Amino acid sequence: MSQVPSDGAAGPMSTFMPMNIDAHPLEFTGSGGEYFRVWIVNVLLSIVTLGIYTPWARRRTAQYFYSHTLVAGSPLEFTAQQRKMVMGFVLLMLLTIAYNLAANTGQDTAVGLFLLGGALLAPFIWGSAMRFRLGATRWRGLRLQFTASWKEVYVASWPVFALALVWFGVFFGMQMLSPELADALQAAEDEVRKPSMPSFTPAMGGLLLLGLVLSVLCFIRLEYNYKSLLVLKAQVGAERGRWKPVYMDFVKVWLATVAVFILCVVGIAVLIGVLAGSSIALVASQSNRLGLWMFVVIIVSIVAGIFLLILASAPARAYREARMFQLLWSNIGVSHVARFKCQLKSGRYVGLRIKNMLLTLLTLGLYRPFARVSEYRMKLESVTLHVKGGVNQVAGAMARQQQGGLGDALADAAGLDLIG
Repeated sequence: MSQVPSDGAAGPMSTFMPMNIDAHPLEFTGSGGEYFRVWIVNVLLSIVTLGIYTPWARRRTAQYFYSHTLVAGSPLEFTAQQRKMVMGFVLLMLLTIAYNLAANTGQDTAVGLFLLGGALLAPFIWGSAMRFRLGATRWRGLRLQFTASWKEVYVASWPVFALALVWFGVFFGMQMLSPELADALQAAEDEVRKPSMPSFTPAMGGLLLLGLVLSVLCFIRLEYNYKSLLVLKAQVGAERGRWKPVYMDFVKVWLATVAVFILCVVGIAVLIGVLAGSSIALVASQSNRLGLWMFVVIIVSIVAGIFLLILASAPARAYREARMFQLLWSNIGVSHVARFKCQLKSGRYVGLRIKNMLLTLLTLGLYRPFARVSEYRMKLESVTLHVKGGVNQVAGAMARQQQGGLGDALADAAGLDLIG
């Protein structure tokens, strides 16, 4: 396993920059009303064109958010070519159609090849998307670049292959622990007899639990590897990113998220119990119409219970998003020239997410663009950029160091990871 370095190398500017440091809070100048007009046109045209308008919609959305994001008083620019975005969308649609045809026509070999190819190409697709995202971003005429080699991308992707090995081991181990399972699977394959339900032993349960735990750790490690590689290999001029978080920082965020989720589930379960008890007491007092009221209460309780349990994950997801955002943007920078600090409050962000979710449900989705703008604004404006030597001097030096483009058409075409 390769270890990503904990800090980026200092660029040539760090040897002569003066020591004065300027603070520049990031700003967002857009509004929910403005974005609503962009959003509603995108939705309507995507419906009318059966989804064909999607790449144009993604580009309009990215351009809106970029152009209203001010970094040290200057807006970002989204300069991706529409042709390349359309190429990536068409390629993705063709692959999806081909996979569905193979799956629906029973071509198991083709389906297996698709899945294997998808696993092998996943790191390539991620790396291409990062090249596309950074290569299409400009600030004060400076182009961002993602300079990681394909070897570095695949080395950082080792948790993907470790995950496959984990579940191969779990499946093999369960066969070893339960010979009946192997017999049942063989019988199902040969269609000789209807397979009986194999016995499930505590050892098999423990093995399955181990597989789930290792899977979560692999996902966390993959997220850490990708984010650290993205920052360390991002480049502006000759200056590269600086990265401080360690793997255990990510694990702590995930553990806290699980705790929040459990608290939400327990709280909602208690609420459902109280409401159900009150409803039953009310029904009992209406003895003359007991049957009808009991039926209504049961149906409403089931629907409300399912709905509330689904919503239970929303605060946990918002909490994780806020904690991760704060962790990253308080511990990254650009060489020794600039650094970021984040003051995002997890509680406030969770409250905003819950409010937005409820308003979106009440308006049948029409509040979605306003919710998106408010969440983006809260996150963005919690970040402050600290620049050593003044923005004009730093930007001018970076412009003199700006290198030529590194991306190629194929990589850009596959880059689909955009805002919207």
